[in-house]
Amino acid sequence: MQEVHQVSSAEITRLKQYYTSSLTSTPPGAVFRAKKNGTVVTAYRSGKVMFQGPHIQSELARWHFTPQAAATTSHTSTHRHATSQPLPTGFATWSVLGSDEVGTGSFFGPLTVAAVFVDRDHLDTVKALGIQDSKKLTDPEIIKMAKQLITFLPYHVVNLMPDKYNQLMARYHNQGQLKALCHNLALQKVLQKIQPTTPDAILIDQFVAPATYYRYLKGQPVILKDHVYFQIKGEQAHLAVAAASVLARYVSLQVMDQLTEQAGITLPIGAGNAVDQIAAKLLHRGLSLDQFAKVHFANTQKAQAIATHLK
Repeated sequence: MQEVHQVSSAEITRLKQYYTSSLTSTPPGAVFRAKKNGTVVTAYRSGKVMFQGPHIQSELARWHFTPQAAATTSHTSTHRHATSQPLPTGFATWSVLGSDEVGTGSFFGPLTVAAVFVDRDHLDTVKALGIQDSKKLTDPEIIKMAKQLITFLPYHVVNLMPDKYNQLMARYHNQGQLKALCHNLALQKVLQKIQPTTPDAILIDQFVAPATYYRYLKGQPVILKDHVYFQIKGEQAHLAVAAASVLARYVSLQVMDQLTEQAGITLPIGAGNAVDQIAAKLLHRGLSLDQFAKVHFANTQKAQAIATHLK
C-alpha cells in the first residue's frame, strides 16, 4: 500500500524530528527517509511525503492524514492532494458555506461531516473565537468553541455512526464516495436553512480531485455545483471550513464518549496497535465491532487474530 500527501516545509521538519531515531539512507531529491512500525516514510523537497507498507494506517493517523478506503490504490490516494484550484482574490472576506469531515482515519467512531455558513458580517466574531483547524486544538477548546459557534451560525452535521457507516460501505465499497455523499447532503441542508440568502461561494475541504468528487455523486437527485470550490487545507482559506472542522470534531467527541460508555472501555482514536488491542478485548467479550468501528479497516483482521490468543 502506498499513499502520497502534500505538506508544508514546517510539517516536514516536524516529521523528520519525530522519525530521527528511525532514519535510513536518503534517496535523491528527498529530505529524509525513515522506517518505523513496518512503514517507510519518505519526505521530498517538493513537499510530498510518501508512506509505503502493508499497514500504513497507524502512521497516517499519527499525523491526522486521511487514508482512503482499504481497497484504494496509490493512484487514487494522490487525488486528494492534486493542486487546489486558485481561489478568487479576497475570498477570505466572502460569505462562504464551508464543509469538512473528521473520523475517516480512525478505526473506532463515526464519520462526521459538518457544513457551516459564515457570512461576512460574522467573520470578525468567528475569528475572535480563535477558530482554526480542529486538529490543532485541544478537546476542551473544541467543545468551548463549538458551543459558541452553534449559537449564531447556520450549520448541519451528517454523522454516520459505525453501524450505519458499515452498512453504507458494504454498498459503496469506497470511503471517498461516502464522504462526497455526506458533504453534498450537509451543504444542501444548510442552504435550505439560510434561504433566501445565497452564499458567495461554497468551499469544500478537498479530499479527492473535483472530477472524482462529482463522479462519486452521479445519480444523486441534487448535486451542488454552482460557485463550488475545493481547497486542500480549506480551513486556511476561509473561516467557514475551519468552523466546520471544529463542529465536526465536537460532534465526533460526543459520539466517542457515548461509544466508550457502551463499550465499557476507552476507545482510542487512530488505527495503530493500541486500537488493535482494544478491539481484540471487545471481541473477546463477545461484542460486535460493527457497533463501534469501521470494520473494513485492516484493524479488524488484526484484532480477530489477537482475540484468538486471549484467555
